[in-house]
Amino acid sequence: MQKIFSIVLFSIFPVLLLAQTPSRPREMGLKIGVMPAGTLNAITDVPGVKVGHKTLIVGESVRTGVTAILPHDGNLFQSKVPAAVFAGNGFGKLSGTTQIDELGTLESPVILTNTLNVAEGIQAVIEHTLAQKGNEMVQSVNAVVGETNDGNLNDIRSRYVKKEDILYTIQSAKGGPVTEGNVGAGTGTVCFGYKGGIGTSSRKLPQSLGGYTIGVLVQTNFGGVLQIDGVPVGEELGKFSFSDKLLNNVDGSCMIVVATDAPLDARNLERLAKRAFMGMAKTGGIASNGSGDYVIAFSTAEALRVSHQPAQPVIQAGYLHNDFTSQLFMAAIEATEEAVINSLFAAKTITGNNERKIEALPLDKVIPILKKYNRL
Repeated sequence: MQKIFSIVLFSIFPVLLLAQTPSRPREMGLKIGVMPAGTLNAITDVPGVKVGHKTLIVGESVRTGVTAILPHDGNLFQSKVPAAVFAGNGFGKLSGTTQIDELGTLESPVILTNTLNVAEGIQAVIEHTLAQKGNEMVQSVNAVVGETNDGNLNDIRSRYVKKEDILYTIQSAKGGPVTEGNVGAGTGTVCFGYKGGIGTSSRKLPQSLGGYTIGVLVQTNFGGVLQIDGVPVGEELGKFSFSDKLLNNVDGSCMIVVATDAPLDARNLERLAKRAFMGMAKTGGIASNGSGDYVIAFSTAEALRVSHQPAQPVIQAGYLHNDFTSQLFMAAIEATEEAVINSLFAAKTITGNNERKIEALPLDKVIPILKKYNRL
């Protein structure tokens, strides 16, 4: 009888752990912004978008990984999507930007990893593209690979991420819920002095405003003075950039990926990307000197896809008028702000390279602060 009881107790233990897992801020009652979130409150609410992660935690010093974002599940090289890049602060190593700026299209998955593994990301994207059916004659690939520096927790000089890890991440990308926190490219990141990571959020416009969806995914690794829904949490906790010598180093970077099914051309996607950067600012980020803060925005609207081998010399496509973009701008701001906060709520305390320990955001202290300011 005792043995049977032990087996039953063991079988329900994971369920108990799951029940004790902290909820996302919105599920706790924290509603950032005024627009409704999508069904999953994730970048994958945008139809066709897929996300993959590979987390690399090895020994006491490797704390890194890869995250891949795919605009659609077809051949991206043959069916490119409108895209734009905005550099909030250009201290970073984001590959593929000049071609996006020049042509206004994205032809590869967006790969996020650490600073010293960007080259591996490029190699993997090239191999992935060349191997796809229909690309047998391809001789040029514009690989888009972004990064943040996870050297505080990760032995970054070991360059542990390999081409095979990135190929796996691309090939395993899927729709549906997106894991947040210490995962993929967010495994070794630090944000506002606490453990950062991957975060995502979305907004769904009502039909009266177009019915479009905006989805955002962030890799948070930056500093400043944390604000949550306008509440000065960093100040209340007494932990913010330049508050003492330990927190003077606020450099690190933030990658922001914005997806939408709205029919936006490259020009308006760049405008959208600029608004996403405003969402990062609303969380208290300061885009410090050594922080590479970039936004990549793309549209999945099928009518706007650009064929690599056009049948006609003139592209016939309808783009959203400038006068109907403001609601999308607001949605991008809100979704980016919430994605950053989601990354912090999901992240867990971790110890990494040189026995450095980065604590998770102390929710036991944060929640009373949010209640004090009537946000919960």
